[in-house]
Amino acid sequence: MKMYLISDNVDTQTGMRLAGVEGVVVHEREELRQALENALADRDIGIILLTEKFGREFPEIIDEVKLSHKLPLLIEIPDRHGTGRKPDFITSYINESIGLKL
Repeated sequence: MKMYLISDNVDTQTGMRLAGVEGVVVHEREELRQALENALADRDIGIILLTEKFGREFPEIIDEVKLSHKLPLLIEIPDRHGTGRKPDFITSYINESIGLKL
């Protein structure tokens, strides 16, 4: 299985291509939807990497794919500007999940 990148900027795509990951750059809602449909149709793709911006701007599209498909796995990655998450997002996630303060 291979990975595929759907990015919102060329710099992230270039970096991933250097690592051997093919992908596409999109900016609009319908472009994202079409790129996801194309990636889902390719049975060789096991992981789709998405820049975090898509998760913030179009969560309904990402959630729809995550809930309706077992494969491929969708993973949100930071872009060249870094992550939009809080520095302690993992600890906060665990606290909310199990109800214990770490």
